Amino acid sequence: MNDIPIETVPKRVVSLVPSMTESLFDLGFGDTLVGISDYCIQPAREVSQLKRVGGPKNVRIRDILQLKPDLVIANLEENRREDIEELLKNDIPVWVTFPKTIRQSLDDLWMLTELYHRQLAVDRMRSLEVALDYARLAANEARRVRYFCPIWEKETNGRRWWMTFSAETYPNDLLSLFGGENVFQDCSKLDPLLSFPGYVDEARFHGEDHRYPRITFDEIVSARPELILLPSEPYSYTYQHAIEYRKLFLKKTAEHFNISVCWLDGSLITWHGTRLAKALQKLTEIFSN
Repeated sequence: MNDIPIETVPKRVVSLVPSMTESLFDLGFGDTLVGISDYCIQPAREVSQLKRVGGPKNVRIRDILQLKPDLVIANLEENRREDIEELLKNDIPVWVTFPKTIRQSLDDLWMLTELYHRQLAVDRMRSLEVALDYARLAANEARRVRYFCPIWEKETNGRRWWMTFSAETYPNDLLSLFGGENVFQDCSKLDPLLSFPGYVDEARFHGEDHRYPRITFDEIVSARPELILLPSEPYSYTYQHAIEYRKLFLKKTAEHFNISVCWLDGSLITWHGTRLAKALQKLTEIFSN
């Protein structure tokens, strides 16, 4: 967790992180935003009035500099190191967030709350902490559910494969709160066509993020998930995909075990920040059915 690199209340903020943009508005700090990324879409009415400065991988540095921000909020996973370094060279304070757990995400929000010194934010954060405590208590009574959650898919050499996430990620920590047990939480296989779960070729995949393994259909079946979650982002899974997956896995597994397939709003599991409040409501319904 990185500390916010300023000590005074910012008056001009640029957010390159959609979940943090939403969180700033939810906590009552939206009035200090002057620029956002192209992917910052919530809250819709409020962000429609703000200057766009490009996507996470193609930030327009010149546009940010023209806004003269007191603070830029970035994310280690989403934004390019070169862009962050360029901003720092121009004496722009950059707060690089990278929460991999619910607790780390909430700690980021608390740092913002302490920086701004607004009572509304304190009250909302306390309410969120209480809601989280109730969710943890309920989860202690819940049955563990083995799940598989793809976040991307592709075909290589005629073979279809999927990308998912391992234990060291925010989605994994969040879904475990509701009783979810990620069947690939210990996997780090980056070559989708290798048949050794957990395999990483350090030389071939130097610099790759091992927290997002690639797996094949047969490996999914062998892992025996009870539930397949199809999030709407980062890959655009739809209800139609859910129908396809039901047919796909029913044909392969009917004689052995049943797999449920559920489509969900991907932001509930990928957006850290105040969106946790919505996740606590919606994801409870999914895992209780």
